[in-house]
Amino acid sequence: MPQEDLPSAALDATQDAALETDDGASPAPGARSRRTFLHVLVNTAIANVTTSFLWFALTFWVYLETRSVLATGLVGGAYMLLVAVFGLFFGVLVDRYRKHAVMLGSAFGTLVFFGLAGIMFLMVPQQLLLTIAAPWFWVFAMIVLVGAVIEQLRNIALSTTVTLLVPSADRARANGLVGSVQGLAFLVTSVFSGLSVGLLGMGGTLAIGLAASAAVAAHLLAIRIPEPKALRSGDSTGMKELRQGVAAVRATQGLVALIVFTTFNNLTGGVYMALMDPYGLTLFPVEVWGLVLGVTATGFIIGGGLVAKFGLGRRPLRTMLLLVACTGALGAVFTLREWWWLYAGGVWLFMTLMPAVEAAEQTIIQQVVPARTQGRVFGLAMTVESAAAPVTAFAIAPLAQFWLIPYMEGPSGRRDFGWLLGDGDARGIALVFLVSGLASVALALAALCTSQYRQLSRSYDEAARREAAAGPSGSAAARDPGRSGR
Repeated sequence: MPQEDLPSAALDATQDAALETDDGASPAPGARSRRTFLHVLVNTAIANVTTSFLWFALTFWVYLETRSVLATGLVGGAYMLLVAVFGLFFGVLVDRYRKHAVMLGSAFGTLVFFGLAGIMFLMVPQQLLLTIAAPWFWVFAMIVLVGAVIEQLRNIALSTTVTLLVPSADRARANGLVGSVQGLAFLVTSVFSGLSVGLLGMGGTLAIGLAASAAVAAHLLAIRIPEPKALRSGDSTGMKELRQGVAAVRATQGLVALIVFTTFNNLTGGVYMALMDPYGLTLFPVEVWGLVLGVTATGFIIGGGLVAKFGLGRRPLRTMLLLVACTGALGAVFTLREWWWLYAGGVWLFMTLMPAVEAAEQTIIQQVVPARTQGRVFGLAMTVESAAAPVTAFAIAPLAQFWLIPYMEGPSGRRDFGWLLGDGDARGIALVFLVSGLASVALALAALCTSQYRQLSRSYDEAARREAAAGPSGSAAARDPGRSGR
C-alpha cells in the first residue's frame, strides 16, 4: 500500500516495525528508524547552526556599526517574541502534515528569507541599511529574524520525530543527543559569528548562511522518514486545532503545572539573557568573552552526551526539578565574588545541567501525550515558555541599570551587602543573580511537594506501563488507547 494511503491509525498500531514505506516494505525494527533519526538530527544540527550563526552575526554587525544597545536589544527581544507568537501555530502544522514535509517547508522557507536578505543587502546602500530611524534597517532585520524563526518549526518536528522513530526506553537518551546538538550550535555560533563579521563583513556572512541553508535543504530531500499520513477531519479549522492543543495539555493531569513551572523558571532565564553578557564583559575583554562563551558551551555538549549515555532515570520529572534547584544554586553563587574563574566555571556547570532539564520535559511530553497532538503541545509549550524570558529581560535590564547597580555602588549598598557580595564593578548584577537563583531553588523544591507533581508522575508511570505491556508493536497505541480501535 502506498505511504500516502496509510491511515493515521497505523501509527497507533505500531511504533516502528509496522510502518510501511512507499514500496510497501516494512523497515527493520529499530535499526532503520535509528539511522533515519540520526540523519534528521545531523540535518537539524546544521540548520540550527546556520540560523543561529546568521542571527548572532546580525546582532554583532548592528552593534559594531551603530554602537546602539537599544537596537541590539530590540533585535534580540523581537526574535524571542516571534518564537512565542508562532510556537503554537508551528505545532499545529507539525500535527497536520507529515514531519518530513514540515521540515522541508521550514528549510526552503529559511532559504527564501535569507536569499531576500542577501538581495536587499546588495541593493540597498549600507548607510541606509544601518540608519535605525529609517525603515530599511527594520525591514532587513525582520527578514533575517523571520528566516531564523521559521527554522524553529524544525525543532518541534524533531521532538515529535523522536516519538515516531525512537523506542520509549531510548527517548531520554535521544533527547540528550538533541541537547548536544543545541550545544554545538551555541558553541559554533558564539565563536564564529563574530569572526565572520569581523573578517568577511555582513555580506560574506550572508553568503555562508545561504550556502549552508541550501546544503541543508538538499540533504533533507534525500532523507525518507517512514510515517503514516496525518489524519485531518473535514471540519478541522485553525482555531479548533489550536483549542485541541490546549485540550491535549489539560487532558493529562499535572501537564499544565509542568508548563507553568517551566514558564516561571524561564522568567529566571530572562535574568541570564539580560545580564550574563554585561557581567561577563566586566570581567573579560569582548574578544575573550566570545571565546569564554564558546568554551563554556561545551557544557551543553557534555551534558547532552551524559543524558544520551545514562538517560534520566525512572522518574525524569523528579530529575528535572532537582536539576533546576541545582542550576538555581549555581546562579546564586557564581557571582558572589568578582572572580573570573568562579563565573566561567559556574556558567559551564549551568550549561552542563541544562540539557538534562530540557530533555526531561521533552521525554515526559513524548510519553504522556498522544502522538496525534504532540506537535500542538510542544508548540504551546514553546509559545508560553518563550514569552517568559523576554518579559523578564525587558523588565530586569532597566531595573538593574537605574536602581540596583547605583544602589550597590553607593555606601548603603556596600554596607548592607558588602559582606556577602564583596567589592567590584558589578555588584548590582550579582545581587540580581543571587535573588533569582534562590527563587529558582525555592520554586523547584516547592514543586516537588505539590499534588500536580505526584499526578504527572503517576501519568508518566501509567503510560510507561501501558507501553511496556503492549510491546514494541503496540507502543503508540498504548500512548493513545482511545484511537486503537478506529
